[in-house]
Amino acid sequence: MDGSSPYFGCIVGRVANRIKNGGFTLSGQHYNLPINNGPNTLHGGKIGFDKVVWKVEEQKDGENPSVKFSYHSHDGEQGFPGDLDVSATYTLSGNLELRLDMEAVPRNKSTPVSLAQHTYWNLAGHNRGDILNHSVQIWGSHVTPVDENLIPTGELFPVKGTAFDLTNEKIVGSTISEVPGGYDHNYVLDCGESVDGLKHAAKVKDPSSSRVLDLWTNAPGVQFYTGNFLDGIVGKEVAVYGKHAGLCLETQGFPNAVNQANFPSIIVSPGEVYRHTMVFKFSVQS
Repeated sequence: MDGSSPYFGCIVGRVANRIKNGGFTLSGQHYNLPINNGPNTLHGGKIGFDKVVWKVEEQKDGENPSVKFSYHSHDGEQGFPGDLDVSATYTLSGNLELRLDMEAVPRNKSTPVSLAQHTYWNLAGHNRGDILNHSVQIWGSHVTPVDENLIPTGELFPVKGTAFDLTNEKIVGSTISEVPGGYDHNYVLDCGESVDGLKHAAKVKDPSSSRVLDLWTNAPGVQFYTGNFLDGIVGKEVAVYGKHAGLCLETQGFPNAVNQANFPSIIVSPGEVYRHTMVFKFSVQS
């Protein structure tokens, strides 16, 4: 709430990731947003969805326990147009799965919507060092390359033969030095298996614990972020989270899509429902 942690475990919005120069034009009207990341708007502005209090809408026990949170974002909040009703439902299944279903319904104006879940993962466990020994596989054959302010240029860049090629399992620390600043890039999810409307987005393994995380989603992209800006933040049990202490897999619409006509649209209009699902499947593999 006070902004001292870098989006640990929260849902960010109304628009996740960066919007160039903190503005966009929609239906002939220009909207100015708060600047909170260099010259850009990041994760919804200075008071995004991570810094507001959500309501516990519903809680269910039983075989598949769940909890549903809701939030009403008012017209003009952080500069965005229209009233927006948002919900996030977390469900535990009996086969080591955590499912997150996010929905958003605009009430009176068209608006950009792109929510993301911003958990930092370290499969070795809490306070167990960095994630450089983790292996990662991402089913994306392209990334959206960025400029000096981490805004996509509008291109779709083939990853084959580069340090961004994670289509096969790769140790994070083996190539991170070839990526200036570390991984903080949107992958186009275009080559994974699809089951029941969800694409296999990523797989993460930790060799020390043999823990495995598989991520499935219906989103078009995933931001792979290696905790490059963690700088000694004190967390639970007085643990200090240094650089690369965790990695993020933020499924999302493409960054700055509201200003890039060739990116998949993130505009949602009254009468439409934004739906974004993530399924985290956990296992052990020696």
